[in-house]
Amino acid sequence: MNPSATGWIKKVLKEVTHNTAFLNDDEETFYLALRACGFIFGSNLDIVARIFDKKDLSEDELCKVNLLLAFLYTHHNSQSKLQFVDSVMQFYTAINELKTSFFQGLLSSKQSSEQLEKVIHKRIHIDHNVLTKNFNYFIINALLFVDILAYKKYLKENVISIDYIRQLESVVESIILKAIDAKSEKNQYDESLIKLFEASLRYQDTERLPYDTAVKLVKSDIEKYYILDLSCMASWSDRVIDANEIKFITQLGQDFFLSSENTKASIVFVNSFYTAHKDDIAILSSKNIVQSFYDNSSKMVSKLISRNRKRLYKELMDSKELLILLSKSTHKELNTEEQKKVQEQLMDIFKTIPSLAIFMLPGGALLLPLVIKFIPKLLPSAFDENRVED
Repeated sequence: MNPSATGWIKKVLKEVTHNTAFLNDDEETFYLALRACGFIFGSNLDIVARIFDKKDLSEDELCKVNLLLAFLYTHHNSQSKLQFVDSVMQFYTAINELKTSFFQGLLSSKQSSEQLEKVIHKRIHIDHNVLTKNFNYFIINALLFVDILAYKKYLKENVISIDYIRQLESVVESIILKAIDAKSEKNQYDESLIKLFEASLRYQDTERLPYDTAVKLVKSDIEKYYILDLSCMASWSDRVIDANEIKFITQLGQDFFLSSENTKASIVFVNSFYTAHKDDIAILSSKNIVQSFYDNSSKMVSKLISRNRKRLYKELMDSKELLILLSKSTHKELNTEEQKKVQEQLMDIFKTIPSLAIFMLPGGALLLPLVIKFIPKLLPSAFDENRVED
């Protein structure tokens, strides 16, 4: 299953038929599963409830799958008579009518899984510059759960109210920014976080809702859990939730009439989640832009090689000279002429494998050292005498 290629929705829906237990979870259990995989925070690190193996899916691809599964769960528990794909397309069509530029050119009278794939691709704001992206859109993706809440309401009432979406986003903005204001000291990250939240809202009002008004507008427990978790996430931005922030979050829980156990559980979970995954979430990393480029490139190259393993292995085995040079490169520096030969022959191979065409683009040759780094994993252990098996 490849969420970056056409047909992935049908593939996911087929995979789900082998594990449908999650569809019968109560709403709170499913929400906690969405939180555990990072979907609620806009940093997807696994498939929700581990319904199936995430394999080598990128964060963007995991986000696509989790969004689809959240829609599927909501649809299953709505008792709607509409077909699943049709209902999601109709929901986004209704949103599009409210804000016509959102999915411009993607929505039409044809409501198919292929069209929904395009809408989801657009909705999660994938950065086209896959080599240098820094996941600045993670806040936008943290607001994807607003879509799920609005979809639930749409299925219940057969209409989507612009007031509901605008109100929910205004509530999120008001309370999250209030959480950031509670910090003892604000840093540059906090200022960026504020701008990201404000830029991520689809329906922006000129004035921020007063905190007391915002709290009263939150009705369901799931909405309360979601906003509480986002507040904890915003508080953790400096890698610690200080006393003032804990005081604010505790008060928020009380204002929501949630138990102290719920509030403490949210604080503990956010602490443990970001502490455990701080190196996997780019927005939290302190790496410079060069290191970010290298890390994101490494992930992309690794995924491309993994997905083209068999074809690439065959092509390499048929190219004896290239194989000798690659073998030499694992224990000795190649001279300029040898490096040029490796580059030329690898480029010839990449021409034959469409999904590796990115290396043919301007600047693609800069990634060749990364390619060479990952290629030994495709070949027999005798190829690299220094290999240590994991």
